[in-house]
Amino acid sequence: MAATNETTTFKPKKSVSLSGVAAGNTALCTVGKSGNDLHYRGYDINDLAEKASFEEVAYLLIHEKLPTTPQLKAYQAKLKSLRGLPDVIKKC
Repeated sequence: MAATNETTTFKPKKSVSLSGVAAGNTALCTVGKSGNDLHYRGYDINDLAEKASFEEVAYLLIHEKLPTTPQLKAYQAKLKSLRGLPDVIKKC
């Protein structure tokens, strides 16, 4: 019997039986509401990625709205105070 170099790869069949079925509801995000998209608290993830800082998005997820400038500064100061870094580095 001759050996062959052909290999058969198994491709599992994609299940579509649960397509369109909600896996759960959350106020934090929606997935696929208008196609192939992701929204955090109503904001498109692409817009947030382009225009918002990490701290702004974290604030949005926790407080349900984007921060004002004073709120953002206070939140950044709070996060900085919670870091486990030496004081000399925190002052930078």
